[in-house]
Amino acid sequence: MLKIGLPDNLPEYPEFVKGIRRAPSRGMPLNKNQIKIALKNALRYIPKHLHNQIAPEFLEELITRGKIYGYRYRPYGDIKPKPVDQYEGKCLAGKALQVMIDNNLSFDIALYPYELVTYGETGQVMQNWMQYRLIKQYLENLTEDQTLVIQSGHPLGLFLSKKDAPRVISTNGLMVGMFDNPKDFAVAAAMGVANYGQMTAGGWMYIGPQGIVHGTYITLLNAGRLYLNVPANTNLKGILYLSSGLGGMSGAQAKAIEIAGGVGIIAEVDYSRIETRYNQGWVSLICKTVEETFETALKAKKEGKAISIAYFGNVVDLWEYVVNNNIRIELASDQTSCHAVYEGGYIPQGLKFEEARELLEKDQNKFKEYVDQSLKKQFKLIKEMVNRGTYFWDYGNSFMKAVFDAGEKSIAKNGIDTSEGFIFPSYVEHIMGPICFDYGYGPFRWVCLSGKDEDLRKTDLAAMSCIDPNRRAQDRDNYNWIKDAEKNRLVVGTKARILYADEEGRVKIALKFNEMVKNKEVGPIMLGRDHHDVSGTDSPFRETANIYDGSNVMAEMAVHCFAGNCARGMTLAVLSNGGGVGIGKSFNGGFGLLLDGSEETDKIIKSALSWDVIGGIARRAWARNEHAIETAINYNSREIYSNITIPQIADDKLIDDIIGNFK
Repeated sequence: MLKIGLPDNLPEYPEFVKGIRRAPSRGMPLNKNQIKIALKNALRYIPKHLHNQIAPEFLEELITRGKIYGYRYRPYGDIKPKPVDQYEGKCLAGKALQVMIDNNLSFDIALYPYELVTYGETGQVMQNWMQYRLIKQYLENLTEDQTLVIQSGHPLGLFLSKKDAPRVISTNGLMVGMFDNPKDFAVAAAMGVANYGQMTAGGWMYIGPQGIVHGTYITLLNAGRLYLNVPANTNLKGILYLSSGLGGMSGAQAKAIEIAGGVGIIAEVDYSRIETRYNQGWVSLICKTVEETFETALKAKKEGKAISIAYFGNVVDLWEYVVNNNIRIELASDQTSCHAVYEGGYIPQGLKFEEARELLEKDQNKFKEYVDQSLKKQFKLIKEMVNRGTYFWDYGNSFMKAVFDAGEKSIAKNGIDTSEGFIFPSYVEHIMGPICFDYGYGPFRWVCLSGKDEDLRKTDLAAMSCIDPNRRAQDRDNYNWIKDAEKNRLVVGTKARILYADEEGRVKIALKFNEMVKNKEVGPIMLGRDHHDVSGTDSPFRETANIYDGSNVMAEMAVHCFAGNCARGMTLAVLSNGGGVGIGKSFNGGFGLLLDGSEETDKIIKSALSWDVIGGIARRAWARNEHAIETAINYNSREIYSNITIPQIADDKLIDDIIGNFK
């Protein structure tokens, strides 16, 4: 019989390494009965004879931190990902998934490593360190005919399945409809039964800020082309971009604007995040006054230099300054964590980072008042700059929804509700949706599990050989991206790469990689993607923002993508609630596919990797998206055993005439 469990003796309480960021306490939302249940829930993991020793400790964590993290069960020091062959395991997949988990929790990667938060202010790998230890044990014992089932970070158990089934199936925070809201989720999370996996945090597929930088680079380039008529064969030289956030995802902005050739000013209120990005080479300069920031930026703009500036302060201060001094800002966005706007994801103007955290812990209602006031002021300043010629878009962080929820109804197109969208576009509406997702391009990624630089270099060259830069503008951008990837020093954590490939490209690259593994040219590789993709996420304010047939409120695409990936044998299949926009606003899924050089893996690549994209193309085509229809027709023409249903397009004049005659 397999024996999985925590040790009979309590581990020593770990020392917390000085200088490592800690998650704030966001209050403790439980009543007395719920506190009892939360303690019982946590104690389920602990041998019973230790309950009297550990229970008071858990209670203190719950009261002071708002959750039970089980710090005593965290391994000491930094949890760095190791080469895959240095892990214990009965199958390669079990070892590979341990690499991915440890990468998400390392000091170099995680936003709040001790609270298991990888990025996005609240995105956890799992809920507590007891779950971490048990999952590691299960993965060490996992065989090729078993599947580990995980529910909101809890390892439900290891179950007999089959070789071509997933090795891990995981879900995060899937709430029943009437409880699928931030308030009820906060209670469930504090009770230890719900995990906010964000996207690739609970999906074990985060690869540092590189995971978003290619998409940010594409967005910035195409914003210049779309809004400013920048020629397709040039860059953003002399163009100023203003935004905020240097965290796990937003940290990509600084690197992306530099690669795109422009000048970027990125506000950040947490100096530790600025230091992290500066030390990693992801931001050029640090400025501590508004005046110095714009003096530096405007000089670089005039000289045509590509630089990124981290402004240590609040982004509302920057917006106020540009309005008062009539400074031209061509492109702008915002990447504060507005999906967790009242949980510390947005720091209001007038409060320093530490002051805001203290207020959040002591008086959440007052904190909310400050946030609402700041959001409304920021919106009015942005609106004024848009009137003067700035192109602003929502970067999928729920900024516009947060402004609306703060009471500023004028941000809605109809001035009443969000049913018709907002007055500013989502970047998916104008850029990512029609230019990338409708063609099948999305954030494909891979991790070289050997940990060797030479393996990453070889895969870069192999991927580049699979791209025809003359097929589409997107392919030319991708070719240039991968050609310069090593030079741009993108790696933080595991030896990984991001590439916005389409369905044909992903399959072609994956088959090439698997052949290289078979021939021992490189070690094993884990494929994956961001959940922010063609098929993986249903989110009306982001991924499905350019769906206009009414189905943008449906979550069936993400669920079918997940189910199809399970059925077709992905190594890891994940489905989560919330993502980058918040609980109740999104369903998102992802996968991991281990390339081991086998013929069986070739079959999974052709079936599962194709489905992972084409399911979304089918849905987007049915929504009458022009480029998705084009892509679907092309898919049908080359496939023998598959077929996408193509919509018949109604004539607008016919519809208008019929409705006009209706009484």
